Amino acid sequence: MGTLDGKVAIVSGSGRGIGREVALKLASEGASVVINDLDKEPAEETVADIVAAGGKAVACVGSVVEDDFAERFVNTAVDSFGGLDIIVNNAGYTWDTVIQKMTDEQWDAILDVHLKAPFRILRAAQPYIKANPTDHHRKVVNVSSVSGQYGNPGQANYSSAKAGVIGLTKTMAKEWGRYKVNVNAVAYGFILTRMTEATADDESFVEIEGRRIKVGVSPQIAAAVSRTNPFGRPGTPAEAAGAIYLLCTQEANYISAQVVTVDGGSR
Repeated sequence: MGTLDGKVAIVSGSGRGIGREVALKLASEGASVVINDLDKEPAEETVADIVAAGGKAVACVGSVVEDDFAERFVNTAVDSFGGLDIIVNNAGYTWDTVIQKMTDEQWDAILDVHLKAPFRILRAAQPYIKANPTDHHRKVVNVSSVSGQYGNPGQANYSSAKAGVIGLTKTMAKEWGRYKVNVNAVAYGFILTRMTEATADDESFVEIEGRRIKVGVSPQIAAAVSRTNPFGRPGTPAEAAGAIYLLCTQEANYISAQVVTVDGGSR
């Protein structure tokens, strides 16, 4: 038996990286999972991997910032698996520059994907949660960042959005406690993903919603992680996913409105 047998989860941004590892972990513990990605191929690949391993999953492809996405995401879970027990707001990306060079488009895009989209998903889930009480605790885990806790040069947009996620988390924990919903956040430090594996000196880009966005971490920051992190390395997506999984278990039923920092003890 899995620890999440019979539960239904939606995980945004779960075709790749941390989100994929979250989906695989939840499914391996018995949850039926709705996979989301901007692109069809990685979403369907994650679904196929879960099904091949004996789990249950379906895809809900599209951008979390689309006006109709939140309702479609929630309805996919209810229509496909008959319920909704776990919400993981993970989708996002970075688009960095110092504030004097940051455009309104950069600011709005990052606030929309990291803060507005989770707000909309939670708002869309509320009618179902209220109308369908359970004898178990439902779980919400929102992905924040140490940048939202402490700030980070070149990330005024991202840091602001991730700080907002913390405020959203603490408020929803108070609003939804009466529905037996635990709402928590994880704040990640340096985790190796496609956004961070390249160095800033490389010409590495990702295509997101028609935008060509440079990615990578400066060699100085990467070297600093090795010097200052007690483990001497960045975290892996699987390790990052483990923190979310822990907050989705029944052992976390009296943990709510918390921010779990997942950075290997760097701070």
